[in-house]
Amino acid sequence: MKKIMYFTYILYSKSKDNYYIGHTHDLKLRLERHNSGWSRSTKTGIPWQLVYYEEHETKSEAIKREYEIKRKKSRKYIESLITY
Repeated sequence: MKKIMYFTYILYSKSKDNYYIGHTHDLKLRLERHNSGWSRSTKTGIPWQLVYYEEHETKSEAIKREYEIKRKKSRKYIESLITY
């Protein structure tokens, strides 16, 4: 049986020069949804590019890490993750 992995991810919108942080169990589908306008919070930044992700064994770990990154409220921190 294949184990489901969860991800914390960061997207970048060149048109808005903005980052978006989220979590999911299917990176490909989630990126497609962001780029099709499915999510109200990212609709105006299309196209989005996946620039970073981390794998987690549980959904709660992925959510915890998402909020950890968001709490930093730091573009510099986000960009340090991406370039690591």
